[in-house]
Amino acid sequence: MASKFYVVWKGRKPGIYTDWNSCKAQVDQFPGARYKSFKTKGEAEAAYKGGSSVSSSSSSAKKPAGNSHKSSVKTYSAQEVEAVAAHTKIFTDGGCEPNPGEAGSGIAVYRANQIAELWYGLYNPMGTNNTAELNALHQALIMAEQEVAQEHSVAIFCDSKYSIQCITQWAPGWKAKGWKKSGGEIKNLELIQTIYALYLTLKDKIQILHVNGHVGVEGNELADRMSILAMESKVREFVQYQNEIDVGEILKMRAG
Repeated sequence: MASKFYVVWKGRKPGIYTDWNSCKAQVDQFPGARYKSFKTKGEAEAAYKGGSSVSSSSSSAKKPAGNSHKSSVKTYSAQEVEAVAAHTKIFTDGGCEPNPGEAGSGIAVYRANQIAELWYGLYNPMGTNNTAELNALHQALIMAEQEVAQEHSVAIFCDSKYSIQCITQWAPGWKAKGWKKSGGEIKNLELIQTIYALYLTLKDKIQILHVNGHVGVEGNELADRMSILAMESKVREFVQYQNEIDVGEILKMRAG
């Protein structure tokens, strides 16, 4: 029996798949791919019929309820990521299974376009996908601060438009209104305030860019595997991956 079921709403061949490799073949490098993993066949069938299309490991299609902002975020392709002129490239990802549920965050750090470090952790037994994505972005900014201090140029690549927009677009307006917004509460407010304060000290020295999840961006895939490792190992700190960084073997690990 399959341990997981993958629904593909938009891909080469939409449907329900019982293993990641089959799902990946439908969505890898497919523009605007929409898919999600489920623990039971019944959940997958119901979701496929219902047409919901938010990936469990990427909140790129999500926006906070009641948000009236019209601004958008450019999505960078694998080729554009490679071409970005930055010495240090930090890829972030957060996952949650189910959502809300067990959550964790992961990061892949490249220097001169070569993989240098992997990080994972911040396990939360009752977290959310958005919080996990924000946590990963927070850790990336902490790393970016250290890189900037060494006079390295930095680009952060995140597959969560929600996280990027919270920090780079929406937070200034929320802060100007006393950290309030029309339409309801600002979820993850304390975390957003912490990240935004750090971002303000770095915003003129770094880039925060969006990539889609599972479209062939190696750094994003490695960060994804680290977020899954965080959930499976239940590591609450944020720690560096100590094993040999064998990219091929790591990419064989379960994807989110």
